[in-house]
Amino acid sequence: MKLLIVSDSHGLEQELLTIKKRHQHEVNAMIHCGDSELPSDSKEMADFLAVRGNCDYDSTYVNDCLETFNDLRVFVTHGHLYNVKMSLMNIHYKAREHEADVVCFGHSHVAGAEMIDGTLFINPGSILLPRMRKEPTYAILETNERDMIVHFYEVNGTVMQSMSHTFKK
Repeated sequence: MKLLIVSDSHGLEQELLTIKKRHQHEVNAMIHCGDSELPSDSKEMADFLAVRGNCDYDSTYVNDCLETFNDLRVFVTHGHLYNVKMSLMNIHYKAREHEADVVCFGHSHVAGAEMIDGTLFINPGSILLPRMRKEPTYAILETNERDMIVHFYEVNGTVMQSMSHTFKK
């Protein structure tokens, strides 16, 4: 199973459409972790499971959600309500409440993935304003029976091999 994960696109339209077109036939679902700054009914946001970020003014977005893909419980939020720029502690507690296997979030614009107490936390970075690196990024999570593999991509579709990581389930 594969999930496309983007966040913090801050009004970008063509880039979102390009990323969707590039991966739509290889992923099972597409997730936007907020701050799209686009209406939820826009063509760019169509087909994305999306949450509301601190820069989103469309009130039809939910603050967070829990979805199950195959046997994987995925908690999606922007992160601002859990103070993720300071610590993952609050979002970790929320993930435990939901018994989430994976947490997808944004807000900090810092791309990364880490396993904490058996839960995989993924921040795809920002496709507009990355922090801690110069390349705008998004991620794809691929799972199999034993592993969860996170690949980060530049907006142009180049895989960032140095950031790819495999985690044991």
